[in-house]
Amino acid sequence: MDKTLLDFAMIASVIIGYFVGIALITSSFYKSRANNYLALSLFSMANLTLIEWLNISLSSVIVDILLLFRFDFLFAAALFTYFIIQIKHPLLKSKWYKWIYFPFIGSVIIEFSLYLLDLYGTIYDLIVFYIKDIASISLNIFLIFWSRKLIRNSNSISENKRHWLLRLNLFVICLIIILILNRVELHLLDSIYSAYVLWIFMSLFLWWILYYGVFRLQVIDQKEEIHNYLVSNKTASKPIKKKINSSTSSKIITQLYALMEDEELYKNPLLSRLDLAARLETSEGYLSQIINQEINKSVIQFVNEYRIEAAKNLLQDPMFNKYSIEAIGMEAGFKSKSAFYDVFKTSLEMSPGAYRKFQKTS
Repeated sequence: MDKTLLDFAMIASVIIGYFVGIALITSSFYKSRANNYLALSLFSMANLTLIEWLNISLSSVIVDILLLFRFDFLFAAALFTYFIIQIKHPLLKSKWYKWIYFPFIGSVIIEFSLYLLDLYGTIYDLIVFYIKDIASISLNIFLIFWSRKLIRNSNSISENKRHWLLRLNLFVICLIIILILNRVELHLLDSIYSAYVLWIFMSLFLWWILYYGVFRLQVIDQKEEIHNYLVSNKTASKPIKKKINSSTSSKIITQLYALMEDEELYKNPLLSRLDLAARLETSEGYLSQIINQEINKSVIQFVNEYRIEAAKNLLQDPMFNKYSIEAIGMEAGFKSKSAFYDVFKTSLEMSPGAYRKFQKTS
């Protein structure tokens, strides 16, 4: 494989790592305590990659000094902290868990001691190198699998959030596996080809973190915030009430309105015609027929009307201006951003973003 392309992959992964890390701590949309630790882990990963590449490409005193900092220890500790903050684990209230940062501090002290005592190149240097390499991989494996167990057993997060955290955790496990293969190749075969594979994978990993591990998770968090606020403040949004026509005397239609308005079934993105029919103790076909006859709409049109009204109430309320449009669509019951935009634009002939801007200026 062309070395120039591989070097480009390394540089790209470093730049992306710094970019995502800076975005997490400076953007108002992403900024949070959890994301501060995620940013720290990404900075650590980017620094580690850059230092290893510099060590391969050139030899200088600056590189030797940078090698004193074992950022792989810091990566594991920061990422573990990110996970326990996301799941609100009781560990956060204890002080002892912060000892997971000690291996990083200890490794720096040991490296500086070797450097100042001019022990590099001696048997002591070699022994310390292998000990720290094994300790680093062991710590990363231990913390990533421990955090995975804590995420699975957590009762304080939604299933959506659990899904995204476990997916992010799995991606990190793959990263650690490639790192282990890289170390095996380096020590046994004295070659560095797997390092390039590691850098390419890290580039993909960092882009994945930016969208799925950060943006999508932030949208889910915002959706939960909106939902919790609406539950605790019933007056925060206008109640959705449909006027039943005098000709609509069907018991099923009356019950259907009650399900929508009292239980807000439309907020379930997986709500199907079968679910509604089961709740109303009727068949899917008869439900579709009676909605079409008495309301002149299909089942999905009927449900989406409620979703659009709920979204409109949130978009025109200044209280929810800080939340993303996608999070508002999810809270209203839409399964995806594209579905929300399509239905909203079809109904109002403008996008949710344009509607929000129009409400601000009107």
